[in-house]
Amino acid sequence: MSNLRGLFPPIEPNYTSTLKVSDIHTLYYEESGNPDGKPVIFLHGGPGCGTAPSCRQFFDPEFYRIILVDQRGAGKSTPHAEIKDNNTDLLIADLEKLREELKIDKWLVFGGSWGTTLALTYAIKHPDRVVGLILRAIFLGRKTDMDWLFEEGGVSNIYPEYWEKFIEIIPEEKKDNLTKAYYEIFTGDDQGLIKEAAKRWADFESSIITLYPATEMNDDHYNLSVAKFESHYFYHNMFFPENYILDNAYKIKDIPTIIVHGRYDMDCRFIQAYLLNKALDNSDLRVVLDAGHASSEPGIVDQLVKATDEFKKLFK
Repeated sequence: MSNLRGLFPPIEPNYTSTLKVSDIHTLYYEESGNPDGKPVIFLHGGPGCGTAPSCRQFFDPEFYRIILVDQRGAGKSTPHAEIKDNNTDLLIADLEKLREELKIDKWLVFGGSWGTTLALTYAIKHPDRVVGLILRAIFLGRKTDMDWLFEEGGVSNIYPEYWEKFIEIIPEEKKDNLTKAYYEIFTGDDQGLIKEAAKRWADFESSIITLYPATEMNDDHYNLSVAKFESHYFYHNMFFPENYILDNAYKIKDIPTIIVHGRYDMDCRFIQAYLLNKALDNSDLRVVLDAGHASSEPGIVDQLVKATDEFKKLFK
């Protein structure tokens, strides 16, 4: 019998709401669990993935006040897939607006993949608002981390058959900068090409995020926001200076942090978790030996649920 922890049972939100954060953007957010519980904010990946009902299930609903939010243009936030007024600083400002709206002093911050980038950047800017960090699949947002994914010579060497499909629609003269090439498609006017490019991008990522390849992505709504936002953020170097997180890690070195990372994560390389752990004084790196990137893999689920249980003591 397996000793791995699973997700908590499915729950429905106590309520859902929206928060207008600019003239353009309105965020969807929801609360579930204990209305009087200790607050935790869930930061989804992508950028552009949005949240799902299963995101609530990493937390004990009797203990936690569970807050899920779809970042600008993602999930149920509107307008969908809008990249105007969409950057890292603005997403961090949105989190502060949401925290103030909910009258929360400090919260536990839980993020995965791009959600770790956002969680770490938020903590660097607002360390006094963070009780602790639970981080899955660290993405530091350096040029080397981006090039590994979407330029020749990185993960393309591990998955050449998926890579061929990814680059197939890009003209030969533009293949020396694939992020730029895709970004130009998504900011262009050819709707048919945009739809096809979004599926190619989403299919490629889906193929590399688990230890065993996932199926094709057939949700056009999801594909567009993920592909468009990732190319937007990558093209603009995540909207922060090179090596920003590691250079500023000293500002959050004392915040209790649990890092969960799959050994065979081909999306966010393990070296990122290793370097972050070395830069922090109060972190615990947990390597899942039989997992890749996805939060759905059993070993990853096990460690994340254990982490949320362990963090209960911070609130006592």
